[in-house]
Amino acid sequence: MRRLRRRERSVRTPATLGRTVLTLALALIVPLGAAISGQLPRAAAAFDPSGFDFWVDSSMGPIKSRVFRAADGNTDRVVYALDGMRARDDLNGWEIETDVAHLLTSQNINVVMPVGGQSSFYADWNAPSNFLGVPPVAGSSSGSGALQAFSGGPGKSYTYRWETFLTQNLRGALRDRLGFRADRNGVFGLSMGGSAALTLAAYHPDQFSFAGSLSGYLNISAPGMREAIRIAMLDAGGYNVDSMAPPWGPQWLRMDPFVFAPRLIQNNTRLWISAGSGLPTATDGPNMGTVNGMGLEALALVNTRSFQVRMAALGAGNAAYDFPAFGIHAWNNWRDEVSRMVPDLSANIG
Repeated sequence: MRRLRRRERSVRTPATLGRTVLTLALALIVPLGAAISGQLPRAAAAFDPSGFDFWVDSSMGPIKSRVFRAADGNTDRVVYALDGMRARDDLNGWEIETDVAHLLTSQNINVVMPVGGQSSFYADWNAPSNFLGVPPVAGSSSGSGALQAFSGGPGKSYTYRWETFLTQNLRGALRDRLGFRADRNGVFGLSMGGSAALTLAAYHPDQFSFAGSLSGYLNISAPGMREAIRIAMLDAGGYNVDSMAPPWGPQWLRMDPFVFAPRLIQNNTRLWISAGSGLPTATDGPNMGTVNGMGLEALALVNTRSFQVRMAALGAGNAAYDFPAFGIHAWNNWRDEVSRMVPDLSANIG
């Protein structure tokens, strides 16, 4: 207690006080954050030499994507593969953890994998991520842990503008530099990227004719969801959901697939919507990663079923649903789901 009092006496500025108070508070919720955001085991980066780096300037600075060319060399059939909450800055998780690039290119589909965007929901944020107005300190926010709330990193010294990047900067560069078709593209993602894929398709029908959500959170305005997302974002790099979108305002509701479902019907966007049961497969080991993955997938399943009911109530006929009997919030589940999605994707792009 004496040590704490001495530390309090040494505080000289409101910013330093804010950092101290929030750091202590976050230290108490780290275990809860880890449980909700599901820090699943990661494999070492699996660089795929068949792809190439594609850098594009943006308001966020130069952003790298990885591009994998269709086997037949066409430029008409293009799909964007979006990462999850723990997106890294070296490679997209789909390349790190799966072989979906090869799977899709063998079906004559060009694959674009944006790199980065940890905890971004691929949205245009309201402000740089910060807490109590305290600017970030030097250092990376990669990895996990709510104690990184004050560390530097992507989206902290600048405002995330991922929707603008994907629908303007990257789209135009792919068209102008590679000759890629800029309309009737596909987009799919897992978890955070699943809801983002539907958001992009809802508001940019001139670009996306197909959207796939794999274990996405498609009813984010449901009771408790914002706070669950808050804790997950804290754990995945120390990000503040309030910097992304104010609570229950137009910006937040704009991100909720349950709310904007009528747009997807009006656009006649072809949708592939899936979530596993939360029951592990034989390849999911008996560990905490599996336990976390089971809980996260159960939550995704509830969200996804709610979205399905909403679409049915609106008379939608533009969505295909897949609810496998086994599958947790993990890469083996999502890789298998992409293989089931490919025929539908292939028939609705280009």
